[in-house]
Amino acid sequence: MWHSSPPGSIYDYIKVASFSLGPDGLVDQWSLRAEELFGLGAAQVLGRDPVEAFMPPELRADGHRKIAEILDGGEWTGLVPFRIPGGSGAHGVAEIYVMPTRTETAERAALCIVVDVRALRRIESDLAASQAIFGQSPFGFLLFGTDLTVQRANRRFATVFGGTVEEHRGRTVHDYLPAREADRMTAALRRVLETGEAVTDLQITGAAPGSREHRHWSINLYRLHGGSGRPIGIAGLGTDVTRRHLAAREAAGVRRNLALLNEAGARIGTSLDLETTARELLDVTVPGFCDLASVDLYQGLLLGDDDRDGPARPQGPGVPTLPGQGAGRLPSAPLRRVAFASAVSDAPLSGPPVGVGEIHRYPAASPGALALRTARPRLMEGGGPEDLVQSTLVVPLVAHDTVVGLAQFSRTKGSEPFGERDRAVAVELAARAAVCIDNARLYRREHERALILQRSLLPPGDPEAAGLDIACRYLPGNAATEVGGDWFDVIELPGHRTALVVGDVMGRGLRAAVAMGELRTAVRTLALLDLEPAEVLGALDEIARGLGAGGAGGNRHTRAREADLSEVYLATCVYAVYDPVTRRCTIANAGHMPPVLVESGEAGALLLEVPPGMPLGVGGEPFEEVEVELPEGALLALYTDGLVESRDHPLEEGLRGLREALADPSRPLEDVCDHVLSTLETRHGEDDIALLMARVQGLPRDAVADWHLPREARSVGRARELARAQLPEWGLEGLLDTTELLVSELVTNALRYGEGEIRLRLLLDRTLVCEVWDGNLVQPRRRRARDTDEGGRGLQLVGQLSSGWGTRRTHRGKTVWFELPLPGGAGEGVELTAEQLLSMYG
Repeated sequence: MWHSSPPGSIYDYIKVASFSLGPDGLVDQWSLRAEELFGLGAAQVLGRDPVEAFMPPELRADGHRKIAEILDGGEWTGLVPFRIPGGSGAHGVAEIYVMPTRTETAERAALCIVVDVRALRRIESDLAASQAIFGQSPFGFLLFGTDLTVQRANRRFATVFGGTVEEHRGRTVHDYLPAREADRMTAALRRVLETGEAVTDLQITGAAPGSREHRHWSINLYRLHGGSGRPIGIAGLGTDVTRRHLAAREAAGVRRNLALLNEAGARIGTSLDLETTARELLDVTVPGFCDLASVDLYQGLLLGDDDRDGPARPQGPGVPTLPGQGAGRLPSAPLRRVAFASAVSDAPLSGPPVGVGEIHRYPAASPGALALRTARPRLMEGGGPEDLVQSTLVVPLVAHDTVVGLAQFSRTKGSEPFGERDRAVAVELAARAAVCIDNARLYRREHERALILQRSLLPPGDPEAAGLDIACRYLPGNAATEVGGDWFDVIELPGHRTALVVGDVMGRGLRAAVAMGELRTAVRTLALLDLEPAEVLGALDEIARGLGAGGAGGNRHTRAREADLSEVYLATCVYAVYDPVTRRCTIANAGHMPPVLVESGEAGALLLEVPPGMPLGVGGEPFEEVEVELPEGALLALYTDGLVESRDHPLEEGLRGLREALADPSRPLEDVCDHVLSTLETRHGEDDIALLMARVQGLPRDAVADWHLPREARSVGRARELARAQLPEWGLEGLLDTTELLVSELVTNALRYGEGEIRLRLLLDRTLVCEVWDGNLVQPRRRRARDTDEGGRGLQLVGQLSSGWGTRRTHRGKTVWFELPLPGGAGEGVELTAEQLLSMYG
C-alpha cells in the first residue's frame, strides 16, 4: 500500500543512510540520510575519497585496501570507525554493508548502506527495557491498535483472564467486560486516540472468566506514536484495586455509621413522647441505614400500667431484664406497632402485615419472640425469589436492663445485606432509642400522676360564692411539657365572704404539683382562721420557707437537698377577700400578676395597683394589702403568667392583650373566659394557664339586717325580738326557734365576757348567717361543762344546733357567728331531742 506520509517503521528510528562509490573509488552519490548521519552536505562529499574523508589516519591504509577489494567485485560487512565532521574531534562507529554494482558502461562500482551503531544500541536497550516492563510487570498491559483491537497483552493480563498471550491478540474489550462497562471503556479508547489526552484512574468493574466475584480495576490509557509522530495505537495499564475499593468502602461505611450515630444522638429523644421518639428512630435509619423499619412497644407500657404484670426472667446468663423483672411483662405480652417507615413502595416487613396502631403478638418460635425473650438481636435472611426483603435485623429495645419493645430493620433486594458491623450499629441505635423511650415512659408516668394530683386539688365543678358569679378555666401544659404548679381556689369565709386565690409554684413536674398541693392546703387552713390577706401571705411565706429548707433543723441529708428544694417551693400568689355586704375587696400580692378590674362604662379594663411583694419562700419583706370597692356588675380577673407570657412577645404586650379581651364585661361570664383564651396568643403547652373570673353582684339590701345593741341585760331579749321579727319577712318561719335560741346564747356571752357596744347582724343568701360583734379581743373557747357548772353550755348548744360556727378578730374586737341551712336545703340542720338537750345539762 502506498502512503503519502512517512511509513513510520523501524527505519525511522535507526536512520539508515546510503551513498555510492564510482569506479574510481570516490563518492558519486550522497543521500539525505547520509547528510544527517555524517553532518556533511553532498557538495562537501561528492568526488572525495571516503577513506580520507571519514577514517582516522592510522586506519586509512586498511581502508584503501578494502575499497580496492570491493571494486574488484567483493562484498563486505563490518564496523568502521569514523570521524564526525565539525571540528569537535568526536568519533563514531558505523556498521557498513558494501555491495558491488555496475555503471551504465559496465564499470564496477559499489553501494554502501550505513547504520550508526549507537542508534542500534539504543534500540536494543529500549527494546530490552520495554520487554522487561511489559513482560515482567505485575500489572496488566494491553496494546491496542488504531482499530481498538488488542495487538499485544502481557503475561500478567493473560494470567488473570486466562489463555496464552497470543490468544488475546485481535480481541476487543467486549470480550472481557460486561456490555455497560465495555461501552465505557470503548468510549474512553476512542477519546484517547482522537485527542491524545491520557485517561487516568478509569474505574471499571467486571469479573474474571470462571469467577462470579466482582473485581475493580483502575485503568490508565495513553496514545502511542511512531518515530514520525503519527499515532500507532493505545497503551493500557490495568491495576486490580479491589482490595483498595473494599477498604475504601469499609472506611466509608464506618464514616457513614459514625455520622448515623451522631445524627441519632442529635435527633432521637427531642421529645418526651413515646410515639414521637419511635418515629425519630425511623427518621434516622430510613433510608440511611435500611429500606424499611418498624417499632413495636409493649401495650402496657403505652397505657402506663407497666407495674401491673408479673415478673418474667429472660433465659440465659447475662441477659437483661424483660419488662416484668420487677416492672414488666412476659415476652408474649401484646405489643402495639407505633411507627413504620419505608423507602420503597409495597414492601411489607417479614411476617404477617401489621398496621401502625394495631396490637399484636409474635408467635412463640418467631425471631421477634426469641429476641424479646433473650434480649439479643436476630438476623433473618430473605425467603423465596418473590420476597422483596432480603435481610432483616430484629433488635430488642433495651433500656436500663429492661426490654421495652422491638425494632426491625430490613433491606430489600439490590441493597447490601446486613453484616456484623451493621448489627452492632443497629444495637447501638436501638439502645439509644430505648433509653429515650424509657425516659419518656417514666416522664409520662410522673406527668400523669402530677396531673392527677393537680386536678384533684383544684375546686370541683363550678365554684359558688355569695354575691359573686364565678367562672374559671384551667389548662395544663400538654404532653410535651411537664405539669406546672398553677392553682386557683374559691374559699367560703364566714359572713358570706369569699376568698379568691390564684398561685403558681415555680418549677415543673411532680414536685411542683406536690408543692402546689401543700401550699393550697395551707391557704385553706389559714383562710379558715379568717386572717387578713396580708397575714395569710405572711404565714404562707413562712410555710414555703420551711418546706424549702426541709423543716426546722433537719438532718444532713435534708440540708444537702436544701438548695434544690428551695427552688421548688418558691411560689407567687394573689389572695383577695370579697365582702358581698359592702362590695369591698381586700387584696394582697406575693410577686404575682396584678389583678384586672373591668367596670361598666368607658373606663375599660384596669390593672389594680397592688404592691407586688416578694414571692413566697423568699422571706424578709412584709406584705401589703389594698382595699378596693367593686361596683355592681364589675368584673375581677385573677390569672397566672401562662396566660400573658410568651417567648414571642414581651409581658407588657400580653397584659395589653388581656385588657383588650376583657373590654366588654356585659357578656356572659363563661363566654368572656372562652373569648380571653381564644383571643390571646398564649402558646398554650409551654406553661399551665389558670384563669379565675368573678362578676360582682352584691347582696341585696333587704338580705341584710344590722342592729346595734346597748351593753345592758335587756339587750338579750331585744335581740330575740329582732330575730323573731326579721325571719318571717324572709320566709324563714321554720328557723325561728333555733335562731332565737342561738342568738340569745351569743348575745348573752357578749354581755358576760365582751366589751363595748354589741352588734347583731343577720345575712340571708344560700344560708342564714348570724354574727354578734363586741369590742373584746379574747376569743371564746368551747369547753365541756361539768355537771356542777351553772354555765359553759352555750357554745356547745351553738355547735349542736348550727351547721357551722366560729369566731374571727376584727379591727375593734371580735365576731362570733353561726350558720343555719335554709329549710328544704341539702344541709338542713338536725333537731335535737329532749334527751340530747338534757344531757348537755347533766
